Amino acid sequence: MNRKKIVEFAGFFLLRVCLYIVFAVLLLFLYDIGSKGAGSISWEFLTKAPRRGMTEGGIFPAIMGTFLVTIVTALLAVPLGMFAAIYLNEYAKQTRLTRVIRLSIRNLSGVPSIVYGLFGVILFVNILNCGTSILSAGLTLGLLTLPWTITASEEALKTIPNSYREGALALGATKWQSIRTNVLPYALPGMLTGTVLGLARAAGETAPIMFTGAAFYLPFLPKSLSDQFMALPYHLYVMATQHHNISLVRPLAYGTALVLIALVLGMNMVAVIIRYRLRRKRRE
Repeated sequence: MNRKKIVEFAGFFLLRVCLYIVFAVLLLFLYDIGSKGAGSISWEFLTKAPRRGMTEGGIFPAIMGTFLVTIVTALLAVPLGMFAAIYLNEYAKQTRLTRVIRLSIRNLSGVPSIVYGLFGVILFVNILNCGTSILSAGLTLGLLTLPWTITASEEALKTIPNSYREGALALGATKWQSIRTNVLPYALPGMLTGTVLGLARAAGETAPIMFTGAAFYLPFLPKSLSDQFMALPYHLYVMATQHHNISLVRPLAYGTALVLIALVLGMNMVAVIIRYRLRRKRRE
């Protein structure tokens, strides 16, 4: 066995070991949450409001609040992020300013979420007078998700060969027609996948909504976008760290964590299904 094969074998072996370690930690994490939280899952837990200081009842207001905030986040991040990516990749000239904009977008992807929360308080709650509400929280999470959406969408657009664009232009199509008919149908699976994954991450954030609209306890559903709301991440944070009787509500906290994990995994599965169906449709 020569030196190259030894190096190749060692490299693949190290990658497999890393994969198995990560997979084992994930399974251990899911087993711990599932075994301790499965006993709390019931129809009442999923469909009723909390009562008696959140020591009884369910988490339905938190589920609905998370859903509503995610909808507002998607309405801001998805169209704005995708159109920004199309402009940067297809229309913008590759100048120093464009490179600075791209670098800034990628840097914003790594900014801690609590910074977005403080920015959302200043901009949406105070300056725009949206108050602590679903709208403020959703817009804040939209800003947090925007860099992810732009980056994922632009990377998907870059995978499309230039010959697709040039062929349409050679036949007399306009630039937008070539993008709409020859680029977007092939890039859309990757764009949507990255977008849904970004929304799944936003749905599990606590710090941004903590400052911009999440409430400690609300036994009813919000009636408008200007109302405060309960959310699964903040509800879990309160029960795990701030409740007056943590030991009593610990099973409910594990149940809430299990529901939140199921929600995030469900959104990830939606991304996988969308990607698979769009790719299959494109092949047909």
